[in-house]
Amino acid sequence: MKAGIIGGTGKMGKLFTGVFERAGYDVVVSGRSTALTNEALASECDLVIVSVPIRDTVRVIQEIAPLLSKDQVLCDFTSLKMEPVEAMLKSKAQVIGLHPMFGPTVSSLSRQTIIVCPARADPPVLSSLITVFKNEGAECTITTPEAHDRMMAVVQGLTHFVTLTMADTIRRLGIDIETTQAFTSPVYQMELSVVGRLLSQDPDLYADILQENQFVPEVLDTCQDAVRTLTDIITAGDPDRFREFFQKNNRHFGDYCRQGQETTDALIDYMVKR
Repeated sequence: MKAGIIGGTGKMGKLFTGVFERAGYDVVVSGRSTALTNEALASECDLVIVSVPIRDTVRVIQEIAPLLSKDQVLCDFTSLKMEPVEAMLKSKAQVIGLHPMFGPTVSSLSRQTIIVCPARADPPVLSSLITVFKNEGAECTITTPEAHDRMMAVVQGLTHFVTLTMADTIRRLGIDIETTQAFTSPVYQMELSVVGRLLSQDPDLYADILQENQFVPEVLDTCQDAVRTLTDIITAGDPDRFREFFQKNNRHFGDYCRQGQETTDALIDYMVKR
């Protein structure tokens, strides 16, 4: 079996080159620096994976889709699924949308999540692909493209929005990051580490995640409503309203509150012992 990764010269492509080679595939890649073109790769591979920036994904899929046959499998690694899957379905190939829920800096796929959106795939083909990931220790979540994008508006969109808002608030206040280290708490250190991790990466990736997902604006509207409500409660100085707000969310999160306490306790212990 031959697998081809378009954009395979990038970090994510290199990570999955190893994954598929260990599964017994002959892997080839194409990119800006390769002699092998996207079109040539698409014509010769049993499995074709598009691993390019979100804003380029549909265009690249449209370029190679007419070249594919029903015996080939076409996938993508994009953080959005609805438009890429729709574009892939215009080919004759079997179509499985993929979204690795981690960056290329992970040491392995063990306990990492990969979202799988089987749009047009024979059961043995789908099972074989999932087995490749599970043999690396990954956990696969099967869903539809729309359900995926709606969930990503929260899992990625809301998360990154809040992180960027924290970063911009600290900047606007003129707070020196190094100075805060003498006053830091473990929770602040963890939050600040998330900010640093995000800001050390490609801004175009986060722009696409936040701006290209059609469900993000609704999530952000709800977030802003929550901010206004909490701001009003704090400004009013009413402890009863604050307690009601707090407990309402405690009830919604349920048993996860205890799990979150245990997880962060473990992280704090690790940080202290380093």
